[in-house]
Amino acid sequence: MSYEGILLFVLGAVTVIVAVRWVTEKTGLPAAVLLTLIGIVYAYLPGPNLELDPKLVLTFILPPLLYNAALDSSLLDIRRNMRTVISLSVALVLATALLIGLGFSLWVAGATLAAGVALGAAVAPPDPVAALAVGRKAGLPNKLVTLIQGEGLLNDATALTILTVAVAAWDKDDFRFDNAVGQFVISASGGVLVGVAVAYAVRMLKALRSDPLNANALSLITPLAAYLICENSFVHHYATISGVLAVVVAGLIVGHDTPRYATGASRLQVSAVWRLIDFLLEGMVFLLIGQQVPSVLRGLSRYDTSTVVIALTITLGVVLLLRPLWLVTTQWLPRSLHTRLGGQDEPETDLDKREAPLTGKEVIVLSWAGTRGVITLAAIFTLPPRFPNRELLVFCAIAVVLVTLVGQGLTFAPLVRRLGLRANQTDKAKLRNEARSAAVIAALDRLDDIQEQQHDNVEDEAIETMRKQLQVRLDRYQRRLDLLEQVESHELPQSPQYEAALMVRQAVIDAEREELLRWRDAGRLNDDSLRVLNRELDHEELVLPKRPS
Repeated sequence: MSYEGILLFVLGAVTVIVAVRWVTEKTGLPAAVLLTLIGIVYAYLPGPNLELDPKLVLTFILPPLLYNAALDSSLLDIRRNMRTVISLSVALVLATALLIGLGFSLWVAGATLAAGVALGAAVAPPDPVAALAVGRKAGLPNKLVTLIQGEGLLNDATALTILTVAVAAWDKDDFRFDNAVGQFVISASGGVLVGVAVAYAVRMLKALRSDPLNANALSLITPLAAYLICENSFVHHYATISGVLAVVVAGLIVGHDTPRYATGASRLQVSAVWRLIDFLLEGMVFLLIGQQVPSVLRGLSRYDTSTVVIALTITLGVVLLLRPLWLVTTQWLPRSLHTRLGGQDEPETDLDKREAPLTGKEVIVLSWAGTRGVITLAAIFTLPPRFPNRELLVFCAIAVVLVTLVGQGLTFAPLVRRLGLRANQTDKAKLRNEARSAAVIAALDRLDDIQEQQHDNVEDEAIETMRKQLQVRLDRYQRRLDLLEQVESHELPQSPQYEAALMVRQAVIDAEREELLRWRDAGRLNDDSLRVLNRELDHEELVLPKRPS
């Protein structure tokens, strides 16, 4: 394809991604599903087409996506739910890969255990993008969001490590369980160590992170650097280390450190840049997934129909049935052995809430949050061209992606609504207003310290003005808390005074912005000054709560 053709394709893809986002905002349909279906339709139309390059995806697309997801995750929440996260992201992935491997070796003609395990590793890790996008809109409780997010961050490393072991076993014609476990432990441990080292290297560069442009540049190269350290040929000569896990660990630690080591301007700009990158990369990936369907179907011509049906039945059966069985079974294990939620016996505190057992509704939602996506296709396409039954394995993988992405993706939101499993918005609002009040009280205490320690150097008028502004905020938060304390439902109460205050603040900002534009258009204000003043209003508008349209 020519450069002009590639540019035309990219422009068309971005146009489609933007249009799909507009449709999803209006209809509530998952963007991942719509983009995949559009990709399938486009693949059958005449015109330029792009093939999914697994090396490109694994090197340049997957690390940024995982890193951004890790930045937005909570290290404390994942650590608090570590037993279930490990159960889903490691143990369940291993079980899925081994069961599909055994099924292929027993019932699929000409298939080996290594081939089945390779397919199982590719289809085992759910891609949480679609589930989380829908779940957050549906108001999924924070605990389930954490579990889906934590599983999605760690399961990719498990799957890719198993896949590497399976391909190596095929190449050497020797699949030994003890050897596979040893390689997995080395790969995972090395990935964690590299991720921690990269995160602490970023921490040491905190002086650079005070500047927004430096912070952006450093943030963009961090996931690529972590991945490259693990995946370069020099390191692979000595040991296979999981670059994916290194990226995730680095992202979790950097995200946890960001409120402490980055300035406000840096955080705002880095967050905006990553939202744009995430939006475009995810859209491109799902379009590419749909475009692979025709080429995969063409590769099935040399297989018997019965072989294809048996292989597909085994793969879909394990993927769709094992996850709910796993979640239900872990609820029955003895307390000392289980890997479900609720593994701690220590008393609860407000800041360190211990895990609670999964309810039946939560098990159903987690079972249905197993949509597969980019990692499955990127992994299966990395199989060598001479790998046995490669076309059949690729077909089974893409079938799993389509079935879960379309079937579970379209029905996930209705399922969450039908079960009535929604986050307690009142409790969340209480917590945030309590934290806001505590922050203002701390600011008032600091003013007292300034007045006592530096009274001669600080004007009393400035201190008193700031104290009045803080007291107004504190009174507003307290009134909101008093209202929330009286509410018994999980939904946020509607306060006419609160809504009126928001309306007035927005109207005032709009009036100021319109007047600045009149000054600019009349030649009284240059564009450089307009941008500075508009930025001040933009930041003021940014803190206003978003109201339902």
